[in-house]
Amino acid sequence: MQLDSKIYIAGHRGLAGAALVRALESAGYTNLVTRTHAELDLTDQAATRGFLESERPDYVFLAAALVGGIHANSTMPAEFITTNLAIQSNVISASHEIGVKRLLYFGSNCAYPRESEQPMKEEYLHTGHLEPTNEWFAVAKLAGMAMCDAYNKQHGTQFIAAIPAGLYGPDDNFAGDASHVIPALMRRFYEARNNPGGDGGSVLVWGTGTPEREFLYVDDMAEACLLLMNMDDETLSEVLAQNKSVINIGTGNPVTIRELAETIRDEVAPGARLEFDTSRPDGFPRKVLDPTRLAKCGWKPSVPLSDGIKRTYQWFLKALEKESLRVG
Repeated sequence: MQLDSKIYIAGHRGLAGAALVRALESAGYTNLVTRTHAELDLTDQAATRGFLESERPDYVFLAAALVGGIHANSTMPAEFITTNLAIQSNVISASHEIGVKRLLYFGSNCAYPRESEQPMKEEYLHTGHLEPTNEWFAVAKLAGMAMCDAYNKQHGTQFIAAIPAGLYGPDDNFAGDASHVIPALMRRFYEARNNPGGDGGSVLVWGTGTPEREFLYVDDMAEACLLLMNMDDETLSEVLAQNKSVINIGTGNPVTIRELAETIRDEVAPGARLEFDTSRPDGFPRKVLDPTRLAKCGWKPSVPLSDGIKRTYQWFLKALEKESLRVG
């Protein structure tokens, strides 16, 4: 990508999209194109095609998606599969039609089989049953990754399907049941810390606390994406030729949900007690990506979980302050 290349970031206000904008601006890219959902509904095929035909970006980052945790996936299965299928189908097909040089699409580690061998290598996709609590989202993401590979095979495009580990960081969604585990716990501990009594009270954690998860600070993910989009043609062709155009972006370092909750507790509300609601689903028993292929390309994460939690909490506090000022 040249510094003046026209680059469209779909979903620029979300967790991944906002990180991509930060990384691109920091690297000196000056011709970024964004649209809010109010300005452009990516589920509208005609509107999406018209926008891309008008703007004709050189590169596309497809970070727009309907996302959420176990509760959101379980209560809105139709929305999760329908919305995501529409967004990715519209953007990927129109990107090919206008001759986009490269596109990077975000898959999901939820697309791996529930009982997948660990750590999860790219070739383990499609080898077993999906986790029931998020299968609708996973099916949509599998379809998007397959679309990238299909266009590459038939049309010679350079569409990358990246699977990041569990992302967290600035611009995450901290709104209750729609949140993923880190922002959800962070908000609960913050609220517990501010309860009357001052001891932090107790915080409810879904499940047994035993599942293992891998988390990636979102700015590390953005740097990996820039590396992929800036590869020379020969190197990228070799990457895309392996495992159906899919590549993992992960740390390979898991923690249990209990350990994660304790890390957030120690940062936000040291006096709080953990209570595990074992009537709630655990989801995947273990979900860890194998990052070997991307490591061979020269990338590794730089932000450890403890530092990432600190940075995320500081952003959360500033966001709350701005929210309070707007309300006032």
